[in-house]
Amino acid sequence: MTNARLTPLAQSLPATVPFVGPETQERARGAAFDARLGANENVFGPSPRAIEAMAVEGQWMYGDPESHDLRIALAAHHGCRPDNIVVGEGIDGLLGYLVRLIVGQDDAVVTSAGAYPTFNYHVAGFGGALHTVPYVDDFEDPASLFAKAAEVGAKLVYLANPDNPMGTYHKGADIAAAMESLPAGSLLILDEAYVECAPDDATLPLSAEDPRVIRMRTFSKAYGMAGARVGYAIGHPDLILAFNKVRNHFGMNRAAQAGALAALNDQPYLETVLSQIADARTRIFEIAKANGLTPLPSAANFVTIDCGKDAEFAKAVLDGLIARGIFVRMPFVAPQNRCIRISCGTDEMLGALAMALPDVLADAKKS
Repeated sequence: MTNARLTPLAQSLPATVPFVGPETQERARGAAFDARLGANENVFGPSPRAIEAMAVEGQWMYGDPESHDLRIALAAHHGCRPDNIVVGEGIDGLLGYLVRLIVGQDDAVVTSAGAYPTFNYHVAGFGGALHTVPYVDDFEDPASLFAKAAEVGAKLVYLANPDNPMGTYHKGADIAAAMESLPAGSLLILDEAYVECAPDDATLPLSAEDPRVIRMRTFSKAYGMAGARVGYAIGHPDLILAFNKVRNHFGMNRAAQAGALAALNDQPYLETVLSQIADARTRIFEIAKANGLTPLPSAANFVTIDCGKDAEFAKAVLDGLIARGIFVRMPFVAPQNRCIRISCGTDEMLGALAMALPDVLADAKKS
């Protein structure tokens, strides 16, 4: 390519794909997966009201660039003001906008080594300097994150609660207490993608007006709308207003807005799905233990399983499952990469996992 005049930064970056999608893997293997248990999607699906709302007429019109009705409903749901909320194309899209707003060339950003990689992708894309701290006993560690932020003068600190890829969580009150050590000038990004799946005490007990933190939420997980790409952030109005400087104002399509509003207004259906997720987590625990593996406690819609050896063995288990039509993923940084991660699934999907896993483990032990 000789004509595209990429910036020096873009020229310096590798062509990165944070996650290889299951569709890509299906094309490579020439067959569909029997059990799609790797992307942390909600296989139980969205509310029927959301499906109905997304099918209504009027799709010839652009979506409301302010997502007004959805923001009003979200504000009422969370007990804050509409100007505390911005809606965007999933948490991934909102993370990109936030990094664009705050991170310039060589600005320091802090995260955990092995935490959600798409955030790192955005930081690299805007020239930020990423600093990492290790997990502590399979938990992201707020104290270590905030200490590193003070050391390097970080503008952003990323923390997921519950965590992806490990599924562990901190009590919201403990995070709030740890934030007393968050240095002035550092903004905490609290990624709460899985918080609906977690115990009630996971929620951060701080006002949406607190300028030290911005919370990211999504309709992709518990609400079962990953394909619609609807996320939102809760934060101080001054920061939320700044998103208007950079966001794609017509990025939210009309069907997605209508579906998210209907899903939010169907809390009884959400409770049913959360019960199904809890049952599936229990089933994955049972399958893991029956095969001599150690499941980690999970507050998300997946279970991370310690395979008991090293990353090479875990990768052999993952490859064996994929070869047998079971799509799963694994963490990519030591020591978490001793594990595989299995999303909650239907009885049929988890039955396929239970059938395949003994042979997969036997083969992995031989290799």
